[in-house]
Amino acid sequence: MPFLSQLELEALGFRHLGQGVRISDKASLYNCELISIGDYSRIDDFCVVSGKVTIGRNVHVAVFCNVAGGTEGVTIMDFAGLAYGCHVFSQSDDYSGRTMTNPTVPNRFKNETRKAVLIDRHSIVGTSSIILPGVTLAEGTAVGAASMVTKSTEPWMIYSGVPARRLKSRRRDLLDLEHQFISGTD
Repeated sequence: MPFLSQLELEALGFRHLGQGVRISDKASLYNCELISIGDYSRIDDFCVVSGKVTIGRNVHVAVFCNVAGGTEGVTIMDFAGLAYGCHVFSQSDDYSGRTMTNPTVPNRFKNETRKAVLIDRHSIVGTSSIILPGVTLAEGTAVGAASMVTKSTEPWMIYSGVPARRLKSRRRDLLDLEHQFISGTD
């Protein structure tokens, strides 16, 4: 997969750009002045990242993901990841029919939900899952494939379904592996 060069990345004008960042030349990034990306993170082909977005270190955003930070923001902390085709939204129209929808309609005719999203450290979101505005995925949360997360989660738990429900706890062995990785020890 061809990635943008360091010069091409710097020319995009990110709010912050860490070391060793890799972004596909087929990804679409909007409002780069609002986007911060930490060291060694990667964004793959056909992703769209827009609005206020903060990505920590060693984060992976896989092919066909959409991270829509809007005005409130999406934060993806260190060692978290979005598998293929995930969608993360900090804004959503009101679908009740009481107001109009879509970006072609002036705000006075709409009622948008605008709430920040946090995907905490070591959280992983399975393929084709959706994270809605206002959700916090607590540290170590695992979300099964094709899930819709409508409410915040508890740390180190596994969730799945539509809407996502807590299934069981998740092991924390990876915290020892993180320590070894960061410290360079085996």
